[in-house]
Amino acid sequence: MTQSTPLPPDPGTPEPAPSAELDRSRRVVLHMPVDVRSFSLGLLAVLASIYTLHWAAAVFIPIMVGILSSYALSPVVDWFQARRVPRALSAAVLLIGILGGTGGLAYSLSDDASTLVEQLPAATQKLRSALRALPGAPRNTLTTVQQAASQLEQAAEETSRAVPAGPGVQRVQIVKPRFDIRNYVWDGSLGIVGMLGQLGTVSLITFFLMASGDSFRRKLVKLTGPTLSRKKITLQALNQINEQIQRYMLVQLFTSALVGGVTWLYFVAMGLEHAAVWGTAAGVLNLVPYLGSVVIAAGSAMVAFLQFGSLELVLLVSGGSLVIHAVVGFVLTPWLTSRANQMNPVAVFVGMMAWGWLWGLWGLLLGVPILVVVKAVCDRIEDLKPVGEFLGN
Repeated sequence: MTQSTPLPPDPGTPEPAPSAELDRSRRVVLHMPVDVRSFSLGLLAVLASIYTLHWAAAVFIPIMVGILSSYALSPVVDWFQARRVPRALSAAVLLIGILGGTGGLAYSLSDDASTLVEQLPAATQKLRSALRALPGAPRNTLTTVQQAASQLEQAAEETSRAVPAGPGVQRVQIVKPRFDIRNYVWDGSLGIVGMLGQLGTVSLITFFLMASGDSFRRKLVKLTGPTLSRKKITLQALNQINEQIQRYMLVQLFTSALVGGVTWLYFVAMGLEHAAVWGTAAGVLNLVPYLGSVVIAAGSAMVAFLQFGSLELVLLVSGGSLVIHAVVGFVLTPWLTSRANQMNPVAVFVGMMAWGWLWGLWGLLLGVPILVVVKAVCDRIEDLKPVGEFLGN
């Protein structure tokens, strides 16, 4: 038998289209190790943690401030311990000295601060008179707004007049409570007592942490597990947290002292009264990112207008304060922080916004140290290393 040889395909005949299975096999698919159930549980855990942190802010904030203060002051206590001074004694003396020095500084500047506060109403009235005296549209606009406000008040008074009640209708009159200064004094006293209570709580937490030394660190290392590798990783993370928080506190102390000193010298050169008070306030409020500079600029502008009565000098005073804060806060501080803590500036800014939303002013102060702790932990856990990579440079 002869075998038939298959004919070659005609060149003009089109090739058959590849099948769907062949096309599907050629696709490049990226398989991501994402478990929907694990992701959902993790998201719920994060939301529950956020709610807990917000709900128990009165408990967590003093603890975090105390831990941060202990990290900042521990090198001083270690130095005294190396010279055979007991840790408890050196921690107590150090805290008493800090609290006493802060109280003495506040008392020495209290007279200037009181005079400054008493001048604020006069500065407001003078500013209003200057705005009324401005020629052109601003004056007309201000006058129109005042007339509209007066007409609205008159209309509200006419609407709220008593309407004669009909027969069988009982008339009800709402009587506003009389002004009682004792209520305001009581509320203010409660606020001062609460602030002193929080200060005492932070001081006690700081004292106990400094006096205990490395006992809590050893307990954390012991709780991580029996294996040597886990203990080593935990110890490395704790050492990194300790080192980076101390670096961060040194950067903040240096930049705050720099802002306070330069602001004081600049205000002295401008001839502004109570320059020492403004320099101290600028150094303290420099710890509050972005908001502290606005407060100093606005307050110094009002006082400068009261003293000089010139808008040009007001702009020089407030503008110089903003320039000092901007150079230190947006140039020097990020550069020093990035070199000291190896943190991503964008991640730091977003994290500060999140913690500020969660804890307000305290969140802005504690945001960066918390991010430092999170990065140190994430760098040493395999599943959380992407988070640490995102927070780093």
